[in-house]
Amino acid sequence: MSYADVERKLEELYKQLERGYLERTRRSRELYERASKVMPAGVTYAIRYFRPYPVFIERASVTRVWDVDGNEYVDYWMGHGTHVLGHSPRFVLEAVAEVVGRGTHLGYENPYAVEYAELLSKVVPGLEMVRFTNSGTEANMYALRLARAYTRRKYVVKVEGGWHGGYDALHVAVSPPFTGPESAGLPEEYLVYTLTVPFNDVEAAERVLKRYPVAAIFVEPVLGAGGCIGPVGNYLKDLRDLTYAYGSLLVFDEVITGFRLAPGGGQEYFGVRADLVVLGKVVGGGFAGAGAFGGRAEVMELLDHLKYPDPRARSFHGGTFVGNPVNMVAGRAVVEYLAKHRELYEKANSLWEAFRRDVDRLCQEVGLPCWTTGAGTMSGVHFTRVRPRNAREVHELRWSRGIEHVLNLYARLRGVLYVSERLVHLLPSLVHSEEEVRLFRTTLESFLAEITKK
Repeated sequence: MSYADVERKLEELYKQLERGYLERTRRSRELYERASKVMPAGVTYAIRYFRPYPVFIERASVTRVWDVDGNEYVDYWMGHGTHVLGHSPRFVLEAVAEVVGRGTHLGYENPYAVEYAELLSKVVPGLEMVRFTNSGTEANMYALRLARAYTRRKYVVKVEGGWHGGYDALHVAVSPPFTGPESAGLPEEYLVYTLTVPFNDVEAAERVLKRYPVAAIFVEPVLGAGGCIGPVGNYLKDLRDLTYAYGSLLVFDEVITGFRLAPGGGQEYFGVRADLVVLGKVVGGGFAGAGAFGGRAEVMELLDHLKYPDPRARSFHGGTFVGNPVNMVAGRAVVEYLAKHRELYEKANSLWEAFRRDVDRLCQEVGLPCWTTGAGTMSGVHFTRVRPRNAREVHELRWSRGIEHVLNLYARLRGVLYVSERLVHLLPSLVHSEEEVRLFRTTLESFLAEITKK
């Protein structure tokens, strides 16, 4: 079957699926119409939009979510990757319920932050000192400022397809054509010191380091929004060696990989230690306002106002809600549990590695080019001519204009939910069952059979 035949099948299938979706999600449609009048595009975040309109979720439990029409879904997105132990673990809710009775936001130093910082310094490799933030975006912002202050250099290198939040200096080269600002209202001159290189390309990184005085390389150990693409060979170790050689800092953005691949994140999983690590999502234990950054004490001490009383001689960090008791207690409960139950990683990582192998075989059997990428539980499915090694290849090697959109709708109608429509990338929990892993595989199998049948 030719690609043109597949595209025609996809168009026909989408029309059928849309009719079923409209019938199944009437209350979501009503809410979307209301939302469109008071929120741009009718959503709180563009990535949560689905065609023809999003489902509106009203509750969640463990690995399942329910929409306002009563439809149940297995969730493979898990709060943007936040809920590695499933939605609302009881022991976390109980810990938070106990502390909020004493105050939701104290506004002073508190014992919970000290206890959590001590735990993180034991669990995360090289995290000698840490500061808390209100989001992963904030953590990246402060980490970059700190790296520049420490090295006394201006340039920063980021990887194409890497998502580090909405901070100006890193909000570039996230999506095609991987040049210029990633947002309207972001002047190009704000990015004059930001340099970009492809993922899994050591030579490109070295060329930039040779030419510019680089403060730091920011990289996700596994690309998240770029398609759940893991490092090939010794890529991360080679970056580590290069930054040592050229006097730059290596910063791992572990907002997604932190506590997901292993208790110590990508540093532990791949055996490579960064100078600074950025954390988010899981670090807040499932509650909003989650972020942290930390690393070598020698670097982190540049935040110390006692050692550097002149504000112009130190790197600033602060925030009204940083270190609040809710995040500290929830985060500590989750991280402590993960550190004590390492067997969860062995089981979950094994399940999803088997999933990726099974899907690769399925794609070969069906005869349509599709491939998996990922590490641990992070998993991507790509409809490309060859297996992509970086975010640029994810887009440039696609052979279909809209297969991901149709698959997403097809999955929704079968009780399978994930983000986004443009990429099939999953951030499941460590507690998804073998049956739930198999459900996604069989959903994909039936979809491919549907679009290739004669």
